[in-house]
Amino acid sequence: MAEMDTSSSGGHKKGPGVKKGKKLSTRVDLTPMVDLGFLLITFFMFTTTLAKPKTMEINMPYKDKNLQEEEKNKLKASVAMTVLLSKNHRVYYYEGLADNPEQNPDLKVTGFKPKDGIRDAIIRKKKAVDAMKRAGTLTAKDNMTVLIKPDTTSTYSDLVNMLDEMSINDVKVYAIIDISDVEQGYIKDTEAASGL
Repeated sequence: MAEMDTSSSGGHKKGPGVKKGKKLSTRVDLTPMVDLGFLLITFFMFTTTLAKPKTMEINMPYKDKNLQEEEKNKLKASVAMTVLLSKNHRVYYYEGLADNPEQNPDLKVTGFKPKDGIRDAIIRKKKAVDAMKRAGTLTAKDNMTVLIKPDTTSTYSDLVNMLDEMSINDVKVYAIIDISDVEQGYIKDTEAASGL
């Protein structure tokens, strides 16, 4: 609030008939600003305690002393899906592990699009694994596993989008792994064949 000081300072006249103007001084009251400052400090202290960092929950492998080391790390090709992230937000994927060097996997190209995107491929693979469980060819412990392999040309947002797909589609087992030179060759061969 501002106050005006209207008290006169002396009554001297300079000449006959000339009146001197009154001097006015202003004073700003800062009491409401102090109140506002304390309110803002209280508000920011309260909101920063509410904003807790969010972390991703990671489950470590179960340790069973009876299993051999090879059996623990063995992944069935029938439940595996490998996703290769590449440039221009392209997503390459194939089912299985591509562990046969004489036969290239059936590499398919998609993206993060709403129709016929990577989400539809994940859903199809999940349904196939569930059907194999019902048929008895897989046990209840065999879950669909997605191996995410980002290329050096892929973006960070592609990896985040892929992790979001894992959460959206309720994929319990997935891993982020370095892409191999052979798989980079698969991508180059597919790009050359399709003219990408």
